[in-house]
Order: sequence, then C-alpha cells, then structure tokens
Amino acid sequence: MAPITEPKPKAAFRRRLLTWYRREARDLPFRGVTDPYAVWVSEVILQQTRVDQGVPYFQRFLKRFPTVNALAAAEIDAVLKLWEGLGYYTRARNLHKAAGRIVEQHRGRLPESAEAWARLPGIGRYTAGAIASIAHGEQTPVVDGNVKRVLARLLDLRASIDDASTTEQFWEVAGVLVRGKSPGDFNQALMELGARVCAPKTPACDACPVRTHCRSRLHGTQDIVPVRTPKKSVPHHEIVVAAIKKNGRYLLGKRPPNGLLGGLWEFPGGKVEAGESHATALTREVREELGITVSPGGLIAAVDHAYSHFRVTLNVYACTQTSGKVRPNAHDELKWVRPSDFEKLAFPKANHKFMHLL
Repeated sequence: MAPITEPKPKAAFRRRLLTWYRREARDLPFRGVTDPYAVWVSEVILQQTRVDQGVPYFQRFLKRFPTVNALAAAEIDAVLKLWEGLGYYTRARNLHKAAGRIVEQHRGRLPESAEAWARLPGIGRYTAGAIASIAHGEQTPVVDGNVKRVLARLLDLRASIDDASTTEQFWEVAGVLVRGKSPGDFNQALMELGARVCAPKTPACDACPVRTHCRSRLHGTQDIVPVRTPKKSVPHHEIVVAAIKKNGRYLLGKRPPNGLLGGLWEFPGGKVEAGESHATALTREVREELGITVSPGGLIAAVDHAYSHFRVTLNVYACTQTSGKVRPNAHDELKWVRPSDFEKLAFPKANHKFMHLL
C-alpha cells in the first residue's frame, strides 16, 4: 500500500480544527487541566470508557487519591473498590503499581516525556502521548479509535483501519499534524471531532470545521469509510454460581491479582462443561475451587453479562455445605461475609446484578 499523506495545507487544517475546539469543546472536569497526575488519571479512566461514564469516577478518584503519593500509599483493595463498576480492572491495578514505582524510584516526581511515561505499567503509546502533549506540551501524537476514524475519512483511506500497517501510518500522519503550537489542544481536538462530529455512522459533515480538507466528503465515501475488519462471533458461556450460606454469611473468594477481574471478590463457581447439568457443574466447581461438597438448592437468579470478547449467563443457586473443610484452591483468600458488609468489598459488575437478591 502506498504511504498516506496528511491533509493539505496543514496550517489551515490545524487552525480551523483548533478554532472549532476552543469554541465548541465539551466542558469536562479534566479539560484545561495540565497537572500531569490528573491528566494521567483521566486518560487511564477514559480507556475503554465513555466520557459520561468516566467523569464521576475521575472526580471521585481525585478526591480520594489527590496525589501520586496518596495513591501509592493506598491499599489496592481501596483502589479497586473505587473503580468498581468501571471494568477493565487491570487499569486500576496498573495505576496503583505505577504510582508505587514513581514514589519508590523517583521520589514522587512524575515523568515529563512520552518516552518516560511509556516505561510505567499500563501506559502504552497512546496514553503516553496524551499525557505528554496535554501536561507537558510535547509535540507527540495520539491515535485512538476516534482519531483513526477522522484520519481515515480525511484521507479517504480504503484499507482496514484494524490492520497494524494502517495504524502505523496513522501514527506517522498524526505525528506530522501535531507539530505546531498547542499540541495538547490539537490532540484533544482530533479526538473531540471523532466523538462528536465524525461519528461512526451518519457523520455530521456539514458541521465539520475541516470538511473542506476531507477527501471522503469530496468523493462521497464518508458512509463507507472507515473500512473495518469483520469481527468474529462472540462466544457465550453458561456459568454456575454458588451462593453458599452459613450462619447468615456467604462464602466469597478473592480472585488472584493477575488476569480477568484480578483482585476482586466473587461468589465461587465456573463454566458449565459440555454435557453437564447445572447441578453437576456446580458441585464439581465448588469441589475444585473450595475443596468442599455442597447441596445445590433453588435458582436465585439467571443474569446475562457481556465482556469485551465473550458473553456469559450467570446461574446463581442457593447452596448448603455438606462436607469438607474450606480451602482456597483457586482464590488468594476466602471469607464468610454478611450481606450488609458486601458494600465494603469490590465485586465484578456481573455480581451486582444478583447480590441484592441475597
């Protein structure tokens, strides 16, 4: 594929986009903020999260952990509890881990370049560029889903924007465009344009401040660009969950820190294998995870939940322990907890869909 080139003329493109952004940008609590810690927190929260969902989390997070030292000194359980419901919990664990590294190795001094930010856990090329450009004025680009869509239409690019080679060319183009005054505003303007005007479907071309630079609009292809690689079908899994109750308390397990939902508390259970009944799967999972046998009772709830790459149905059963001694075979920790104390622990969002029934 031939190399793609940036919109021409660059100076007029930048001027029109920045003028629009400064007039029309949404009033958000992290806009206009140049404190690198606050910018870092906002960018991590907004990964895989809608702005309207992320704003209250950003505000609560800074109120609870106003500095990198406060975050580093916090218990990871407190960080995860504050993050509860936002999903992608690796982000929270990496924020906490990176804060600890900054305090321990750099005496609380935050990085000042994209290259240095990228050395910290959980900070990739996009996040490093966003922080460095917004907080430090570094002329370094950002490329996220919104920017890909904007650039694909500006350039009328017919290759899939999901291809690694195409993404790399977007970085090259963005790297040229960001060179100039106010690189942080420019990067935010590109993302704002994608979020509010250059939408995935039915883009508002008449309201676009750089429509005269857009080759897709010129060629009438804005409804077929960008081109995406077809997604694979999303698998669905049947899950059985054991609500094991004794003396008014339920048995909970804390997931290992790494992997999906790491560090969160959950009700024990697991996937129903081919040919298994729910009762068989439930007794097997409990025996494997806890080393005990249970007697499954009635169905409490069946709730659906979607993750990024798969969907599940959680079938929650009331259970009674019949024999054995509880031991953490699959969890870092086990504890018996009263329902009134559930709010003190961080749970996966899917668990919240049935916990009120307990």
